Amino acid sequence: MYLRRARRGAALTLCLALLAGLSAGCSAVANPVHSSAVADGPSSPAASQTARTTPSVVMFLGDSYTVGESGVAPEETYASATARLLGWQVIIGGRGGTGFVKTTNGSDDFLGMFELQLGWRPAPDLLIVSGGHNDRRLPGPQVAAAARTLLERVAQRWPGTHVVLMGPLWGNGTPTPQVLGVRDSLQQLAGRLGVPFVDPIAEKWVTGGAMGGGNAARYIKNDGTHPTPEGHRYLATRLVADIERLGLAQPVRDAP
Repeated sequence: MYLRRARRGAALTLCLALLAGLSAGCSAVANPVHSSAVADGPSSPAASQTARTTPSVVMFLGDSYTVGESGVAPEETYASATARLLGWQVIIGGRGGTGFVKTTNGSDDFLGMFELQLGWRPAPDLLIVSGGHNDRRLPGPQVAAAARTLLERVAQRWPGTHVVLMGPLWGNGTPTPQVLGVRDSLQQLAGRLGVPFVDPIAEKWVTGGAMGGGNAARYIKNDGTHPTPEGHRYLATRLVADIERLGLAQPVRDAP
């Protein structure tokens, strides 16, 4: 009985409040939460100033250029620098000295590291696979076959995730015939699969080298291979330009 009277009393109070609001020209006072939502809705300047979009989730898989060599953390590489420039939420996988086929110190190849480090995670919006440098002594078709297995696994595991294949990074402007063969095989594979291909060698991201000239003296360490801190930041600007050209600066995973 008490509950019925309480409900009738609450309803009467609400009706009176609504009537009072109508007479005052304000009908939203009966629900303060709704009032806030209306005030901060799309038509409100405050809403447009405070609205935020969800950052794209992007993963990288690669060798020491991507994850960092000894003394260089993943957050210091071009991969993290690219994510900072584009506002991505990034996860970096891979290991130095490895490739699509190449392993080192008992580690897995790219496929094994994909399964171990990335493939069990929720699907990202974009995966960038960067490699081939450490596969340079292997036949290009063999490298491409391993890359195809990896990309097919990615498509099975994460339908709807965008994928970009990035060819070998090189520490000077005169890559060896072997690495060019690997690059060519990866590029041909990307064409067959309809996967966007980024080619740092053809785009001359790094120029010059041991003979002087070009930008290698500024962006590549004395080992002739790995980027300096400034070099990583520079490589990120080159990758950002390609990602923007591909229309993937703010990728959104397709509905599977």
